[in-house]
Amino acid sequence: MTTQTLSSPAAAQGCGSGSCQCASTAAQPAVPEALVNGIALHAPGQCPDTATLRELAYAELLRQQAVRQGLLPRHTGPDALSAPELTEAERTVIETMVDREVTTPQPTEEEGRRYYEAHKPQFVVGQALHVRHILFAVTPGVNVQALTVHAERALLELSHKGVRPERFAQLAAELSNCPSSAQGGDLGWIGPDDCAPELATELFHLQHAQTGTGVHPRLFHTRFGFHIIDVLERRSGRQPAYEEVRERIAALLTMQSRARALHQYMCLLVGEAEVEGITLEGADSPLVQ
Repeated sequence: MTTQTLSSPAAAQGCGSGSCQCASTAAQPAVPEALVNGIALHAPGQCPDTATLRELAYAELLRQQAVRQGLLPRHTGPDALSAPELTEAERTVIETMVDREVTTPQPTEEEGRRYYEAHKPQFVVGQALHVRHILFAVTPGVNVQALTVHAERALLELSHKGVRPERFAQLAAELSNCPSSAQGGDLGWIGPDDCAPELATELFHLQHAQTGTGVHPRLFHTRFGFHIIDVLERRSGRQPAYEEVRERIAALLTMQSRARALHQYMCLLVGEAEVEGITLEGADSPLVQ
Protein backbone atom coordinates (compact mmCIF):
# COMPACT_ATOMS: atom_id res chain seq x y z
CA MET A 1 0.00 0.00 0.00
CA THR A 2 1.45 3.33 -1.02
CA THR A 3 1.21 6.28 1.40
CA GLN A 4 0.70 9.68 -0.22
CA THR A 5 2.52 12.56 1.45
CA LEU A 6 0.86 15.94 2.09
CA SER A 7 3.25 17.58 -0.35
CA SER A 8 2.16 15.44 -3.29
CA PRO A 9 0.12 17.01 -6.13
CA ALA A 10 -2.88 14.80 -5.42
CA ALA A 11 -3.02 15.90 -1.79
CA ALA A 12 -2.81 19.54 -2.82
CA GLN A 13 -6.01 19.10 -4.85
CA GLY A 14 -7.99 17.70 -1.91
CA CYS A 15 -9.02 14.25 -0.74
CA GLY A 16 -11.50 13.71 -3.57
CA SER A 17 -14.56 13.24 -1.35
CA GLY A 18 -17.68 15.00 -2.57
CA SER A 19 -18.56 16.05 1.00
CA CYS A 20 -15.08 17.39 1.81
CA GLN A 21 -14.37 21.13 1.66
CA CYS A 22 -10.60 20.89 1.33
CA ALA A 23 -10.44 20.86 -2.47
CA SER A 24 -12.67 23.91 -2.85
CA THR A 25 -10.74 25.72 -0.14
CA ALA A 26 -7.45 25.01 -1.85
CA ALA A 27 -8.83 26.32 -5.15
CA GLN A 28 -9.93 29.69 -3.74
CA PRO A 29 -8.01 32.53 -5.44
CA ALA A 30 -6.21 35.04 -3.27
CA VAL A 31 -8.25 38.18 -2.56
CA PRO A 32 -6.42 41.17 -4.08
CA GLU A 33 -5.60 43.98 -1.70
CA ALA A 34 -7.07 47.42 -2.25
CA LEU A 35 -4.42 50.11 -1.70
CA VAL A 36 -4.25 53.90 -1.65
CA ASN A 37 -0.66 55.10 -2.05
CA GLY A 38 0.54 51.76 -0.71
CA ILE A 39 -1.74 51.78 2.34
CA ALA A 40 -4.01 48.73 2.58
CA LEU A 41 -7.71 49.46 3.01
CA HIS A 42 -8.57 46.08 4.53
CA ALA A 43 -6.89 43.15 6.22
CA PRO A 44 -5.51 40.29 4.08
CA GLY A 45 -8.22 37.80 3.16
CA GLN A 46 -11.08 40.23 3.80
CA CYS A 47 -13.33 41.04 0.86
CA PRO A 48 -15.48 44.15 1.51
CA ASP A 49 -18.26 44.89 -0.97
CA THR A 50 -17.69 47.61 -3.56
CA ALA A 51 -19.64 50.32 -1.70
CA THR A 52 -17.77 49.69 1.57
CA LEU A 53 -14.45 49.62 -0.27
CA ARG A 54 -15.17 52.99 -1.87
CA GLU A 55 -16.02 54.51 1.51
CA LEU A 56 -12.76 53.18 2.95
CA ALA A 57 -10.81 54.53 -0.03
CA TYR A 58 -12.31 58.03 0.21
CA ALA A 59 -11.74 58.14 3.97
CA GLU A 60 -8.09 57.14 3.49
CA LEU A 61 -7.59 59.71 0.73
CA LEU A 62 -8.88 62.43 3.06
CA ARG A 63 -6.76 61.18 5.97
CA GLN A 64 -3.62 61.24 3.84
CA GLN A 65 -4.47 64.75 2.62
CA ALA A 66 -4.81 65.90 6.26
CA VAL A 67 -1.44 64.29 7.07
CA ARG A 68 0.21 66.10 4.15
CA GLN A 69 -1.11 69.39 5.48
CA GLY A 70 0.22 68.65 8.96
CA LEU A 71 -3.28 68.45 10.44
CA LEU A 72 -2.97 64.80 11.51
CA PRO A 73 0.11 62.81 12.59
CA ARG A 74 1.51 60.08 10.37
CA HIS A 75 0.33 56.57 11.09
CA THR A 76 3.25 54.61 12.57
CA GLY A 77 3.91 51.29 14.27
CA PRO A 78 3.48 47.69 13.10
CA ASP A 79 0.29 48.60 11.21
CA ALA A 80 1.78 51.60 9.43
CA LEU A 81 0.87 50.17 6.01
CA SER A 82 -2.79 49.63 6.93
CA ALA A 83 -5.43 52.33 6.97
CA PRO A 84 -6.27 53.19 10.59
CA GLU A 85 -9.80 53.52 11.88
CA LEU A 86 -10.50 57.21 12.32
CA THR A 87 -11.45 58.60 15.72
CA GLU A 88 -14.19 61.19 16.13
CA ALA A 89 -11.55 63.85 16.75
CA GLU A 90 -9.76 62.92 13.52
CA ARG A 91 -13.02 62.99 11.58
CA THR A 92 -13.70 66.49 12.90
CA VAL A 93 -10.24 67.63 11.73
CA ILE A 94 -10.89 66.21 8.27
CA GLU A 95 -14.35 67.79 8.04
CA THR A 96 -12.86 71.18 8.99
CA MET A 97 -10.18 70.75 6.31
CA VAL A 98 -12.77 69.92 3.66
CA ASP A 99 -14.95 72.88 4.66
CA ARG A 100 -11.93 75.15 4.27
CA GLU A 101 -10.77 73.76 0.94
CA VAL A 102 -14.11 73.19 -0.82
CA THR A 103 -15.93 76.38 -1.73
CA THR A 104 -19.64 76.06 -2.37
CA PRO A 105 -20.85 78.65 -4.90
CA GLN A 106 -24.11 80.30 -3.80
CA PRO A 107 -26.97 80.25 -6.33
CA THR A 108 -27.93 83.55 -7.90
CA GLU A 109 -31.45 84.96 -8.09
CA GLU A 110 -31.48 84.25 -11.82
CA GLU A 111 -30.53 80.61 -11.27
CA GLY A 112 -33.30 80.30 -8.68
CA ARG A 113 -35.93 81.69 -11.03
CA ARG A 114 -34.75 79.44 -13.86
CA TYR A 115 -35.04 76.39 -11.62
CA TYR A 116 -38.53 77.46 -10.52
CA GLU A 117 -39.75 77.85 -14.10
CA ALA A 118 -38.31 74.46 -15.11
CA HIS A 119 -39.73 72.60 -12.09
CA LYS A 120 -43.02 74.34 -11.29
CA PRO A 121 -45.01 71.12 -10.65
CA GLN A 122 -42.53 70.25 -7.90
CA PHE A 123 -43.74 73.20 -5.82
CA VAL A 124 -47.51 72.83 -6.16
CA VAL A 125 -49.16 72.63 -2.73
CA GLY A 126 -52.40 70.92 -1.78
CA GLN A 127 -52.52 68.60 -4.78
CA ALA A 128 -53.86 65.11 -4.21
CA LEU A 129 -55.07 62.14 -6.22
CA HIS A 130 -57.63 59.45 -5.46
CA VAL A 131 -55.75 56.41 -6.76
CA ARG A 132 -56.09 52.68 -6.95
CA HIS A 133 -53.39 50.30 -8.15
CA ILE A 134 -52.44 46.72 -8.82
CA LEU A 135 -48.94 45.81 -7.61
CA PHE A 136 -46.91 43.04 -9.22
CA ALA A 137 -44.14 42.77 -6.61
CA VAL A 138 -40.56 42.01 -7.63
CA THR A 139 -39.26 39.64 -4.96
CA PRO A 140 -36.01 37.63 -4.75
CA GLY A 141 -36.00 34.80 -7.29
CA VAL A 142 -38.98 36.06 -9.27
CA ASN A 143 -38.84 35.80 -13.07
CA VAL A 144 -39.01 39.52 -13.88
CA GLN A 145 -39.62 38.98 -17.59
CA ALA A 146 -42.55 36.67 -16.94
CA LEU A 147 -43.90 39.05 -14.29
CA THR A 148 -43.73 41.96 -16.75
CA VAL A 149 -45.65 39.98 -19.38
CA HIS A 150 -48.26 39.08 -16.75
CA ALA A 151 -48.63 42.74 -15.73
CA GLU A 152 -48.78 43.98 -19.33
CA ARG A 153 -51.53 41.46 -20.11
CA ALA A 154 -53.62 42.76 -17.21
CA LEU A 155 -52.97 46.38 -18.25
CA LEU A 156 -54.05 45.61 -21.81
CA GLU A 157 -57.32 44.15 -20.58
CA LEU A 158 -58.04 47.18 -18.39
CA SER A 159 -57.20 49.57 -21.24
CA HIS A 160 -59.93 48.23 -23.54
CA LYS A 161 -62.81 50.66 -24.03
CA GLY A 162 -65.46 48.05 -23.30
CA VAL A 163 -63.98 46.83 -20.00
CA ARG A 164 -66.52 46.60 -17.18
CA PRO A 165 -66.02 49.26 -14.42
CA GLU A 166 -65.76 46.62 -11.68
CA ARG A 167 -63.02 44.68 -13.51
CA PHE A 168 -60.16 46.72 -12.00
CA ALA A 169 -61.21 45.84 -8.45
CA GLN A 170 -61.59 42.18 -9.43
CA LEU A 171 -58.08 42.00 -10.90
CA ALA A 172 -56.64 43.86 -7.91
CA ALA A 173 -58.17 41.29 -5.57
CA GLU A 174 -56.82 38.42 -7.72
CA LEU A 175 -53.37 39.72 -8.70
CA SER A 176 -52.13 42.56 -6.49
CA ASN A 177 -49.41 41.92 -3.89
CA CYS A 178 -50.43 45.03 -1.96
CA PRO A 179 -52.70 44.87 1.15
CA SER A 180 -54.95 47.35 -0.68
CA SER A 181 -56.07 44.41 -2.84
CA ALA A 182 -58.71 43.76 -0.17
CA GLN A 183 -60.21 47.15 -1.10
CA GLY A 184 -59.97 46.60 -4.85
CA GLY A 185 -56.57 48.29 -4.92
CA ASP A 186 -57.96 51.58 -3.58
CA LEU A 187 -55.25 53.70 -1.88
CA GLY A 188 -57.59 56.61 -1.13
CA TRP A 189 -56.40 60.21 -1.45
CA ILE A 190 -52.61 60.53 -1.63
CA GLY A 191 -50.18 63.42 -2.03
CA PRO A 192 -46.59 63.52 -3.32
CA ASP A 193 -45.21 62.62 0.13
CA ASP A 194 -47.47 59.59 0.55
CA CYS A 195 -45.96 57.36 -2.15
CA ALA A 196 -42.61 56.13 -3.44
CA PRO A 197 -40.49 58.91 -5.03
CA GLU A 198 -40.72 57.22 -8.44
CA LEU A 199 -44.52 57.32 -8.28
CA ALA A 200 -44.54 60.88 -6.92
CA THR A 201 -42.49 62.05 -9.90
CA GLU A 202 -44.77 60.39 -12.43
CA LEU A 203 -48.07 61.26 -10.76
CA PHE A 204 -47.36 64.77 -9.48
CA HIS A 205 -44.10 66.39 -10.63
CA LEU A 206 -44.12 66.02 -14.41
CA GLN A 207 -46.01 68.39 -16.68
CA HIS A 208 -48.09 65.60 -18.25
CA ALA A 209 -49.15 64.43 -14.78
CA GLN A 210 -51.20 67.54 -14.05
CA THR A 211 -54.40 66.54 -15.87
CA GLY A 212 -56.56 63.56 -16.63
CA THR A 213 -58.00 60.54 -14.88
CA GLY A 214 -58.34 56.86 -15.71
CA VAL A 215 -55.99 53.92 -16.11
CA HIS A 216 -52.48 55.02 -17.00
CA PRO A 217 -51.47 53.63 -20.43
CA ARG A 218 -48.18 52.12 -19.22
CA LEU A 219 -46.81 50.28 -16.20
CA PHE A 220 -45.14 52.24 -13.42
CA HIS A 221 -41.87 50.71 -12.23
CA THR A 222 -40.78 51.39 -8.62
CA ARG A 223 -38.51 49.72 -6.06
CA PHE A 224 -41.51 47.56 -5.09
CA GLY A 225 -42.30 46.22 -8.55
CA PHE A 226 -44.69 47.05 -11.39
CA HIS A 227 -47.88 49.04 -10.83
CA ILE A 228 -51.04 49.49 -12.86
CA ILE A 229 -52.34 52.91 -11.81
CA ASP A 230 -55.90 54.19 -12.07
CA VAL A 231 -56.49 57.85 -11.18
CA LEU A 232 -60.11 58.19 -10.03
CA GLU A 233 -60.18 61.86 -8.97
CA ARG A 234 -57.74 64.71 -8.60
CA ARG A 235 -57.35 67.92 -6.63
CA SER A 236 -55.19 70.29 -8.61
CA GLY A 237 -53.76 72.25 -5.68
CA ARG A 238 -52.22 75.73 -5.86
CA GLN A 239 -49.09 76.95 -7.64
CA PRO A 240 -47.20 79.26 -5.25
CA ALA A 241 -45.34 82.29 -6.59
CA TYR A 242 -41.55 82.14 -6.85
CA GLU A 243 -41.21 84.50 -3.88
CA GLU A 244 -42.98 81.98 -1.65
CA VAL A 245 -40.49 79.19 -2.42
CA ARG A 246 -37.32 81.26 -3.00
CA GLU A 247 -35.60 80.08 0.21
CA ARG A 248 -36.49 76.46 -0.46
CA ILE A 249 -35.05 76.65 -3.98
CA ALA A 250 -31.90 78.42 -2.74
CA ALA A 251 -31.32 75.66 -0.17
CA LEU A 252 -31.85 72.96 -2.80
CA LEU A 253 -29.47 74.57 -5.31
CA THR A 254 -26.87 75.14 -2.58
CA MET A 255 -27.03 71.46 -1.63
CA GLN A 256 -26.60 70.43 -5.27
CA SER A 257 -23.69 72.85 -5.68
CA ARG A 258 -22.05 71.50 -2.53
CA ALA A 259 -22.38 67.92 -3.79
CA ARG A 260 -20.74 68.84 -7.12
CA ALA A 261 -17.89 70.68 -5.41
CA LEU A 262 -17.21 67.75 -3.06
CA HIS A 263 -17.30 65.34 -5.99
CA GLN A 264 -14.75 67.45 -7.87
CA TYR A 265 -12.54 67.67 -4.78
CA MET A 266 -12.51 63.91 -4.32
CA CYS A 267 -11.85 63.38 -8.04
CA LEU A 268 -8.80 65.61 -7.71
CA LEU A 269 -7.48 63.62 -4.73
CA VAL A 270 -8.05 60.35 -6.62
CA GLY A 271 -6.22 61.74 -9.67
CA GLU A 272 -3.18 62.60 -7.54
CA ALA A 273 -3.09 59.21 -5.78
CA GLU A 274 -1.98 55.71 -6.70
CA VAL A 275 -5.06 53.55 -6.24
CA GLU A 276 -4.95 49.76 -6.62
CA GLY A 277 -7.61 47.07 -6.32
CA ILE A 278 -10.60 49.40 -6.77
CA THR A 279 -11.78 51.74 -9.52
CA LEU A 280 -12.46 55.33 -8.46
CA GLU A 281 -13.35 58.27 -10.67
CA GLY A 282 -10.42 60.68 -10.71
CA ALA A 283 -9.16 63.80 -12.43
CA ASP A 284 -5.73 65.36 -12.76
CA SER A 285 -7.07 68.78 -13.75
CA PRO A 286 -7.42 71.71 -11.32
CA LEU A 287 -10.56 71.80 -9.22
CA VAL A 288 -13.26 73.68 -11.09
CA GLN A 289 -15.80 75.51 -8.98
